[in-house]
Amino acid sequence: MSPLRLLAAACLLALSRCKTVRYRTDEEGAPGTVIGTLADEMPVKAPGEMSFRLMRQFSNSSLVRVREEDGQLSIGEAGLDRERLCGQAPQCVLAFDVVSCWRERYRLVHVELEVRDINDNAPRFPRAQMALEVSESAAPGTRLPLEVAVDEDVGSNSIQSFQVSLNSHFGVEAQTRADGARCADLVLLQELDRERQPSYTLELVAKDGGSPARSGTATVHVRVLDANDNSPAFAQGSVTVELPEDAPPGSLLLDLDAADPDEGPNGEVVYAFSSQVPPEARRLFRLDPRSGRLTLEAAVDYERTRTYELDVRAQDRGASPRAATCTVVVRLADVNDNAPRISISALRGAASAAGVAYVSEAAASESFVALVSASDRDSGANGQVRCSLRGHDHFALQRAYEDSYMIVTTSALDRERIPEYNLTVVAEDLGSPPFKTVRQYTVRVSDENDNAPLFAKPLYEVAVPENNPPGAYITTVVARDPDLGHNGKVTYRLLETQVMGAPISTYVSVDPATGAIYALRTFNYEILKQLDLRIQATDGGSPQLSSSTLVKVRMVDQNDNPPVIIHPVLTNGTVEIGVSSKTSRDSLVAQIKARDADDGVNAELTFAFLEEPQQDLFTINPSTGDIVLRGDLSEELGQLFKVILTVTDNGRPPLATTATVNFLVTATAPSSIQEIAKPSSWEGKALQWDIPLIVIIVLAGSCTLLLVAIITIATTCNRHKKEGFAAAPSYGKEPAPPVAIWKGHSFNTISGREAEKFSGKDSGKGDSDFNDSDSDISGDALKKDLITHMQNGLWACTAECKILGHSDRCWSPSCSRANPHPSPHPSAPLSTFCKSTSLPRDPLRRDNFYQAQLPKTVGLQSVYEKVLHRDFDRTITLLSPPRPARLPDLQEIGVPLYPAPSTRYLGPQTDTAEKA
Repeated sequence: MSPLRLLAAACLLALSRCKTVRYRTDEEGAPGTVIGTLADEMPVKAPGEMSFRLMRQFSNSSLVRVREEDGQLSIGEAGLDRERLCGQAPQCVLAFDVVSCWRERYRLVHVELEVRDINDNAPRFPRAQMALEVSESAAPGTRLPLEVAVDEDVGSNSIQSFQVSLNSHFGVEAQTRADGARCADLVLLQELDRERQPSYTLELVAKDGGSPARSGTATVHVRVLDANDNSPAFAQGSVTVELPEDAPPGSLLLDLDAADPDEGPNGEVVYAFSSQVPPEARRLFRLDPRSGRLTLEAAVDYERTRTYELDVRAQDRGASPRAATCTVVVRLADVNDNAPRISISALRGAASAAGVAYVSEAAASESFVALVSASDRDSGANGQVRCSLRGHDHFALQRAYEDSYMIVTTSALDRERIPEYNLTVVAEDLGSPPFKTVRQYTVRVSDENDNAPLFAKPLYEVAVPENNPPGAYITTVVARDPDLGHNGKVTYRLLETQVMGAPISTYVSVDPATGAIYALRTFNYEILKQLDLRIQATDGGSPQLSSSTLVKVRMVDQNDNPPVIIHPVLTNGTVEIGVSSKTSRDSLVAQIKARDADDGVNAELTFAFLEEPQQDLFTINPSTGDIVLRGDLSEELGQLFKVILTVTDNGRPPLATTATVNFLVTATAPSSIQEIAKPSSWEGKALQWDIPLIVIIVLAGSCTLLLVAIITIATTCNRHKKEGFAAAPSYGKEPAPPVAIWKGHSFNTISGREAEKFSGKDSGKGDSDFNDSDSDISGDALKKDLITHMQNGLWACTAECKILGHSDRCWSPSCSRANPHPSPHPSAPLSTFCKSTSLPRDPLRRDNFYQAQLPKTVGLQSVYEKVLHRDFDRTITLLSPPRPARLPDLQEIGVPLYPAPSTRYLGPQTDTAEKA
């Protein structure tokens, strides 16, 4: 909003009564001459807080200027010329209106400036030479009318006196006419004698009453005529006639009759207007020279001139004509022939056009809108005007002064409801019949920032599929502001908040102009299921108004996660499940548990076997994953049944996970769920161990079994170029017997106490690391011996050991321990190296590493047929955590590869094996 409109709006906030102030100043004052200060007339003397504005009604601001800060009135550039402003009016008053504002209140000040006349004009005669005739027989006292002198000044500055040059026969006498003008008559002082002096030349002087006085002169030539005995005579020397202003042309005003008793030409009378009758009167009235009938020649206007004075001269037609003069005064009677005039003006300088006013919608009740001035040129009741306002109840008229009214508001306005009002101002006079004037006026409500942006919905709920690309369109929020211009221009912004520890502005962005919301990253339903955004809409007004809405962005799950089997734990997509041969039909042998990170239908899983086991031995529940035995395994001891398990979700498209399930028939007693799962050494949760823990495993094993295993391994190693396998120790609670350890290229027996040097048991002073007091091997001899063991005896060491530290991969070929309960059937090889074992490269298979669950070799099978005489019911996996220390390089020892049978079979035990 412009400063001018702001000022206008501030001034219109409250209503006060009107005040009239009167000043006087002389005409022809220099531009800038101070007339007065309106601030001095106000009840509150606070010029610094007040402002003054000239109303648009006073169009000629070049006459008077108003200073805004204190209302000082001064003469404008055009100056003040009373004669130009008011003519011959006896009083010249310049009226205008000023609005004063103070602390959001206003007062309408009506100023009446009287422009006083100064003597700036000299009297002047219409002609510089005047000619008169007079009979020599004229009696003393005969009056000869002179032409009227003119002085544009009024009052005392107008013509006050006349003088004639000194002579013995004529004098001059001043008179006041009916219209107020001063005129003069030449008066005969003594009888004339044409024969002695036929003519006279006189100088006539007209003087005004100014200070200093001004004057005008004219020369009067008087010719003396021969005597005529009788002069025409009027019945009355002065006649007054009342004439209605609406009288039609041709109306008879007066029938003049001047009698002359002479006969012949001396008795014939001719009528004519004297030289004093102005041209305007000669145009309006007609005098018949023969009959003396005075008629109306043209329409007259009471509002223009109310009185006319006509000097009628009657003169006979004798050789020495004699004349008589009669004064006819025509007074016009007012009739109601003028309709009222209406003038409507708003604040000067406000953004108003012709016939249009602006008012702020923030204006309080009874705020000023426009000034209505009504006038009627008629007089009396015909000129009295009353005004009324029609069109809407939100506006009313209040009288300001005399015939001026103010249009004010009667209630609060709302531009958004009604932006424009068409009002009708009716002015009617009190004449009979009355005249009425109707004026249309438009009031437009200017906009204020009184409406905050309003969202179409207080809550937006949007569904967005997950895995969207960055920059994807989400939705658009729309807020409407009914205000105009900058007040209604809406911009959008995202209110900052935190989502999962990150600013929400890193997730989405909002177009400030359109309210469109875009994703800045890819959404994952499994991580973030819903995103709550608060969008704020702000307009451009001053002060700004805003509102906000909540946008709930719900992620729609997509089938982007395949099922994952969580139980039993898979190793390279394979799991081995042990099933007792004594398990009865329809028994639950295992439970497959899987989960899907998706939700809803995408997470509903179905279990199935792609390849049914032989003879339909096993079935799986599609919904629960329960595996039930359907056949008889009593004759299948040691057999391995392979099946492909698939877990499929119900998404579109569906995703599936497959795994290989090996059912191994064992001789153990059936349990609630027969399940042996051998997880990867790096995926399963196993005991953490280090090199000293290997010594504990050796000391805790069975001495007899350990010796037999060591002898067997040593024999195998000699036969295969120092390549061998270490037998798996069993864990027991017996006192530690002498222990055989690998040293160089053979095993040596040491006492249990010496073996305790390699114990990883905590001393109670801290953790059982190499820096612990109980496991200190920092001595040179022990360190050297240990290194020799690692370099020469640790046959299964790989480059992985250099980083992670040595584990049972190096020390033990098997992670199984003996089952203390003998099996009634002969022992057979059950398993080879534990699944966590990593073997060195095989030159025959190039870069392939052989993971856990390798088939037995022919060389080791004979050893295990003698040693492994007990069934195994569970597997213990030992994992070595990464070690910060760097170990010396170890030799990689190749392991010969043997073809593996497709199934395992536990044959009947022999007596020799039982004796062994």
